[in-house]
Amino acid sequence: MEVFGYFLSVLIGVSLGLIGSGGSILTVPVLVYVMRVEPLLSTAYSLFIVGLTALVGSADYARKKMLDYKTAVIFGIPSIATVYATRKWLVPIIPDPVFHLGDMAVGKNLFVMLLFAVLMVAASFSMIRSKKNGTEEEQHERRYNYPLILAEGVVVGILTGLVGAGGGFLIIPALVLLAGLPMKQAVGTSLLIIAGKSLLGFLGDIGHQAIDWKFLFLFSTFAVAGIFIGSALSKRIHGDKLKPAFGWFVLLMGIYIIVKELYFPVKV
Repeated sequence: MEVFGYFLSVLIGVSLGLIGSGGSILTVPVLVYVMRVEPLLSTAYSLFIVGLTALVGSADYARKKMLDYKTAVIFGIPSIATVYATRKWLVPIIPDPVFHLGDMAVGKNLFVMLLFAVLMVAASFSMIRSKKNGTEEEQHERRYNYPLILAEGVVVGILTGLVGAGGGFLIIPALVLLAGLPMKQAVGTSLLIIAGKSLLGFLGDIGHQAIDWKFLFLFSTFAVAGIFIGSALSKRIHGDKLKPAFGWFVLLMGIYIIVKELYFPVKV
């Protein structure tokens, strides 16, 4: 199972390299169900793994001059501040159990996994639905809706902090619709934002979580290798064709997590 988990970590990087999102959606389930890491700790590990992998991917986009640094700063500052605050101060004070549903106590770990699963289901629909082609997007006039960009950054930051997801599936549409970026530039800019907020958000966990650095660096190394594979494959496989199939996979995984956590909880 451990070897299988490292194989899946490569797929996390491949996903980020191919479509600029989706890697974080896979990371927490792989850590929890395959590597048997406790759910709350998995969200912390996910921030580091996805952040480091996205940072490497964004460097490749920077080399190709497909990054919009102004948009990254406008969107990234509220997102980074919010995710750090969420990990540093909000997550540690979440009560355990969080709340009760009749006679059932919803514990901290169950709450995190259910919230993550709901986020997966929501993300799957944005991946499955058809998109306009890249040519149309690249013809849009550049515009900045500052209030909405800032608000979206805060929302993504909170979600990232709670469930350890990079949020590329939320960031990319926001950059295209609210900042008017072409799709490829939105993917590169998204990776830079994901890297900044995930790695700085992870800093908020240091001191609150017992980090297994050896395991974390090993898992991250395989994920980083995957993003190079994904970037190479992206030249042959168009991300728009892969995205709907990946969306269906994410939808099924989200439903699986909800059913498993409610009816067949796993002990880690």
